[in-house]
Amino acid sequence: MPSTVWKGYISFGLVSFPVRLHTAARPQTVHFHMLHKKDLSRIREVRYCAAEDKPLDKDEIVRGFEVSKGKYVVVEDDELKNIAPPTATTMEVLQFVEAGAVDPLYFEKSYYVASESSTAKPYTLFTAVLEEANCHAIAKLAMHNREHVVLLRPMEGRLLLHTLYYESELNARNKDTSKRASYTAKELELARSLAGHLTAKFDPGEYRDDYAANVKKLIASKKAGKEAFAVEQPSKPDKVIDLMEALRQSLAQGKKKTPTAAAPRKKRTARKTAAAAA
Repeated sequence: MPSTVWKGYISFGLVSFPVRLHTAARPQTVHFHMLHKKDLSRIREVRYCAAEDKPLDKDEIVRGFEVSKGKYVVVEDDELKNIAPPTATTMEVLQFVEAGAVDPLYFEKSYYVASESSTAKPYTLFTAVLEEANCHAIAKLAMHNREHVVLLRPMEGRLLLHTLYYESELNARNKDTSKRASYTAKELELARSLAGHLTAKFDPGEYRDDYAANVKKLIASKKAGKEAFAVEQPSKPDKVIDLMEALRQSLAQGKKKTPTAAAPRKKRTARKTAAAAA
C-alpha cells in the first residue's frame, strides 16, 4: 500500500468525505555517496555546535527563526501543531474554474487523491461533477508546515491534486523582457510547416533520461576496470544569418528522419486479422 502524505476530508458545501493523498511522481537520479578521497570511507554528516565546538545529539536541537543578526525565536513542534489552520484536516473547496484556466507555471507537486472505501459515492459524485462541467476545483490544504492553494482535477474517473505556487513565489524578475523581433508571413509559413511535421501524439513512455543512463554505464564500465568514456557533443551551432534558409534546411532534415512521424498507426480489426491469417 502506498504511503500516505496527508489524511483528511474534502469539504464541498455541506458534503464532506475522507480522502488520502499519495505522491504521484518523484524524480529519479543516480545517488552518489560522499567519500574521503584518501581511503574512500563514507563521510558522515554531523550536526555541530560552533559555540561549544562539539557535535550534538538530535534531542539537543531545537527549531529557531532568526529575528535579527544572531538573535533567534525558538519554536517547538507542539506550538506549530497548535496553530495549524482547519485546512490541516479539512480541504475546503473555495471555487471552481474552467479546465485549463490555471497556468501550469503555478503547478508545484502532484498527488493522487484516494477515497476511503466506505464513502466512495461522494468521491465519485464530486469527480463526475468536475468531468461533466469540464472544470477544476480550487481549495486550500495545510501540510508540511505550510498552507497550500491546491487544484483538484479529474483523470480517468479519479482525482488528482496539484499544489500551486503563490503569486508572490513566482520569480517575476526572471521573466524575459527583451524586445520581440518581427518576422515575415513566409517565415511564419515555413515555421508552421516544420512544427506540423514534428507534431505527434505525446507518449511519455518514449522518453528516457539519457544522462542517468550514461552515468550508470560509466559506473558499470569503471567497475569492470575499463577506462571512462566520453559522449561526443554537437558542435556549436552557427549563427543564423538567413532564417528562411535555416527553416528550409530544418524542414528537409525532418522529412528525411521521420517521413510519417505525425501519422498515428491504425489498429487492425479482428475481422481483418482473421482474413489475413486465412
